Amino acid sequence: MQAATNLNRLAYFVAVVDAGSFTRAAEYLGITKAVVSQQVARLEKEVGTTLLMRTTRRLQPTEAGRMFHARCVSILREAEDALGELAQARTDPQGLLRITAPYDYGTSVVVPVVTAFTSRYPECKVELNLSDKTVDLVADNVDLAVRVGWLADSSMQARRIGSFRQYLVGPPQLAGEIAELAGPADLPSLPFVANTALREPLEWTFTRGEAETQTVRFKADIAINTTPAVMEAVRQGGGLSVLPDFFATADMANGRLIHALPDWHLPSGGVYTVYPAARFRPPKVSAFVDMLTDALKY
Repeated sequence: MQAATNLNRLAYFVAVVDAGSFTRAAEYLGITKAVVSQQVARLEKEVGTTLLMRTTRRLQPTEAGRMFHARCVSILREAEDALGELAQARTDPQGLLRITAPYDYGTSVVVPVVTAFTSRYPECKVELNLSDKTVDLVADNVDLAVRVGWLADSSMQARRIGSFRQYLVGPPQLAGEIAELAGPADLPSLPFVANTALREPLEWTFTRGEAETQTVRFKADIAINTTPAVMEAVRQGGGLSVLPDFFATADMANGRLIHALPDWHLPSGGVYTVYPAARFRPPKVSAFVDMLTDALKY
């Protein structure tokens, strides 16, 4: 019965309480006093509670009516906002879009999408904050975060839009030693470049098939805190390291990096868009996420 209640009756009831009389409420709503009185009476019958106290001199809500009025105001405001959001959703993206992303991933993947986005939507401006620190989206008024890896629990809303692989790679200078590796257990015998931007840069778990798993702990011959610098150190012969596909794939294809132990796999990570908790996202956010998602398909 409650679910079937006509929402118009809530609007009539709110108008009566706000106006203080059926007559003034009817004038505000542009309908007859009889219709307003009839609809409020039906509402009281549906909810099984007296909402208004009527006397010859005044009209006021009962205690239940006051509580119900507050809830009705909220419901009607939500409905009005929903209709406004639908109208806004039909408009083109516009305004300032604030994004945060990890430095490495943002530089190599997000920046090209940002430039394409502002070209496609000239009414939009983008402010991109590249940081490996977790930014407070609400406090810093950020519309969207791009995060990679494995998400921690959060009150934010998140959507997985892609994934990335991790590769153990080495320089051509170590081709002979890499070819002689029998398995992950042999890896600590070779020099290693640790990426200290990672939570655990030295311990890696390799899997082969569905059953074989080996965890290896390296010793860092070189430790560097950014992925591009780690990759350059590997290129220059510094040792093995683990690099994400969005950095390593091209160099593996042209021979600048060697994929070590290709039969053994490292954990894959996710690519996520994270938003402040809200029911509605403006067109500029949705449009950018669509472009980023499309870019990750290729």
